[in-house]
Amino acid sequence: MIKHIGHFFYLSYFCAMRFFKIIAVIVVFLIGAYAASMYYFVDESKEFTIEKEIDYPLEKVFNQFNNLQNFTRWNNFFSSSKTITIDYYLPYEGQGSAISYNDPKSEDGGEMFIRYENPNKTLRYQLFEDEDENPTLIDVKFIAVSAEKTKIKWFVHTPKLPLLSRAQNFWTEDKFAENIDKSMLNLKNVLSNKVEKDNQLAAIKYDSIMVENEEAKMILGVNVSASNKKDALYKNIVMNYNKVNNFVSMDLGKKNDEVGYPVLITDADNFKDKEISYFFGIPLSKKVGITDNNFNFRSVNPTQNYVMYYKGSYEGRVKAIQQLMQKAKKDEMRYGDVYQTFIESPAEGQNVNMKLSLSVYR
Repeated sequence: MIKHIGHFFYLSYFCAMRFFKIIAVIVVFLIGAYAASMYYFVDESKEFTIEKEIDYPLEKVFNQFNNLQNFTRWNNFFSSSKTITIDYYLPYEGQGSAISYNDPKSEDGGEMFIRYENPNKTLRYQLFEDEDENPTLIDVKFIAVSAEKTKIKWFVHTPKLPLLSRAQNFWTEDKFAENIDKSMLNLKNVLSNKVEKDNQLAAIKYDSIMVENEEAKMILGVNVSASNKKDALYKNIVMNYNKVNNFVSMDLGKKNDEVGYPVLITDADNFKDKEISYFFGIPLSKKVGITDNNFNFRSVNPTQNYVMYYKGSYEGRVKAIQQLMQKAKKDEMRYGDVYQTFIESPAEGQNVNMKLSLSVYR
């Protein structure tokens, strides 16, 4: 009996060892086949080119690439994470500038450098990801297609990968292209607000009535009712500007070139009322999620406006609004709300610099 038991365990041991040897041979064979396929069919590094066009002038586009503080705000590689921390190193802009970054949530980190700059023509970046000793090289070329359109070409060369890690090269280009698509959308949103502000400042002609077509806007702000007494109303506006601006800049983390000028929306002729109801807000490039019920979004549809720029005391705006209303009546146009856009942020004890827009229609 004991002899049979011993024989049974011997056979079991022999079979088990034989099984593990077969498994080991299969594993070795699969690893060998994988390594061979990587060696013969997959390049140890990748080179590819991506082209995009954007409807903004070359100088404005280039400045978003050679200034790394601008670059990290819209580039999806950095802006998509809420937990990433970035350190910027002098000179901050152009050749020699650099950053280091770390994301504790994803455990990603690395460094990025601008190694070469030919202003408004080319840039060369070096990106060291994690602890890799070899960088990804990214050359970016800028071409002015027209005064208002720029072509951007990325020439990407990835570092050599170890044999067993080369499978990453299958999706490297797709991943990079997806990041560029998202980044270009962010860049368009940034530049649209920046260029709009520049154009508004350049177009200012005070005390003259003009006709403008206003695009749709998404404005984040507050609904307010306030006394129409001389000082009380403007103090209330300044208070609500600070409230909205602090929420947009601190809670939402928006920068100046990511938002529009602050705007107050109210009925055109309610300046005669003892109490005024108005909406005060700051335009954003898109609607975002908010949890504070004190704030809400107001969607403004495209409109045709009679416009006048005004500078002076806030009370003095009434005369300019009346001129816009008289112009509408003369032209047999009906009118809706008046938009008071603050070219300079409202501040207590100071005159205002604003654009007054009266929406008109037949």
